[in-house]
Amino acid sequence: MMRKFANSPLHITEEVVGLLLSVSLFLGLPIVTLRKKHVHVSLLTSVLKGKVRIALQMAGLLIGVTFFSWLIWEAIPWLEFAFKRNLKTETTRILLYPWMALMPISLSITGAIFVARLLGVLDKVEKTEIETLNTSKAP
Repeated sequence: MMRKFANSPLHITEEVVGLLLSVSLFLGLPIVTLRKKHVHVSLLTSVLKGKVRIALQMAGLLIGVTFFSWLIWEAIPWLEFAFKRNLKTETTRILLYPWMALMPISLSITGAIFVARLLGVLDKVEKTEIETLNTSKAP
């Protein structure tokens, strides 16, 4: 509004928008993973059946666990660096480490979801929820 009507944008908006965009990404990642709403390459998963499909899903979960473990491993020193040096944004001097702490937390939750799905814990919970919904809808 300041840019449109006063031709004078607030100097803090660029940094705040960047921080909020990062936060929304990392807050959304675990819920998207839990609901299985990621982008899928259905070319393989729709064609394959049986044990091959299960093996492909397990391989995908293992890759996901490995990837998120690696990202957490890389994010912790990055967060420690920001915390020790009390890093702030350039213009508005907003502390960065509280915003940066969200990344390893979000990645840990997402990794835990992958592990739970790999161990079959989430599948059991989903089946129980479906059965509960089906029995509550019955006349």
